[in-house]
Amino acid sequence: MSFGTLLEAFLLGLLEGFTEFLPVSSTGHILLAGHFLGFESQGKVFEVLIQLGAILAIVTVYFQRFWQVLITLPSSPRSRNFVFGILIAFLPAAVIGALAHGFIKQVLFESPALICVTLILGGIVLLWVDTLKIRPRHTDAMALPPLLTLKIGFIQCLAMVPGVSRSGSTIVGGLLLGVGKPAAAEFSFFLALPTMTGAFAYDLYKNRDALSMDDGIIIGVGFVAAFIAALAVVRTLIAFVSRHGFTPFGWWRIAVGGVGLIALALVG
Repeated sequence: MSFGTLLEAFLLGLLEGFTEFLPVSSTGHILLAGHFLGFESQGKVFEVLIQLGAILAIVTVYFQRFWQVLITLPSSPRSRNFVFGILIAFLPAAVIGALAHGFIKQVLFESPALICVTLILGGIVLLWVDTLKIRPRHTDAMALPPLLTLKIGFIQCLAMVPGVSRSGSTIVGGLLLGVGKPAAAEFSFFLALPTMTGAFAYDLYKNRDALSMDDGIIIGVGFVAAFIAALAVVRTLIAFVSRHGFTPFGWWRIAVGGVGLIALALVG
C-alpha cells in the first residue's frame, strides 16, 4: 500500500462527502474519478463503505433532533409518524437493492459512459424542475404522510443507477409530490440514514472474506475524509437550496458528464 493510494483514498473520500447530499450523485463522481485515477477497490466496496462517514455527519448535525424523537417516541404521534415514514420510505430500496446487488455492482458500477449520460440527464431534470411553479403542500419533513414517503422511497430506487443521485431523486421526487424545497432536502438527509447504513452493512457482509488489512486502512482514510466534507455540506445545503434552487447543480452535472464523455472518448 503506497502513499499515493492513501492520498487517492483521501481525495475520493473528500469527493464522496462533498457530493453525497448534493443532487449530483456522489457514487457517480467517485466512480468516474476512480476510473481516471486508476483506483481499484475489492468489489467496489470502498465506494460504498466510505458513505458511513457521511452518515455520521448527518447524525452529528441532527443529533439533538434525533434524540428528541427517540425519547418522545412512546408518547408523541409526531415522532412515531416520522419514524414510520422513514422506515416505509426505506423498504423499496432495501428489497430492490438486495435483489439487484450483483447487477448493480458488476454491471452498472463498471459503466463510466452510462454514469456520464445519467449525470447529464439528471442535470437536465434539475434545470426543468427549477422552472416549475409548484405550490408546496408539505413544509415539515417530520410530518409527511406515510403514503407520500413510500412514493419517495420508490423514486429513491432510481439512484441504484450510478449518476442518478440518491439525494437528487428523493429531493426532486418530494418536490413533484408537493413537498417544499427545505423539507424535501431535509427528508432526503433523514432517509439517507437507513438507506446508506443498510447498503454499508450489506456490502460489508457480502465482501467480508475478501477484504484485507490494507483495504481496511484505505477505507478508513476515505471514511474520515467523507465525514469531514459531508459535515460542511449538511450544515449549508438547505440554506443554499432555499436561496439558489437546483439550477447550479443541474449545470454542474451536465458539465461533469460532458467532460467525462470527452475524456472517455480521448483516453478510454
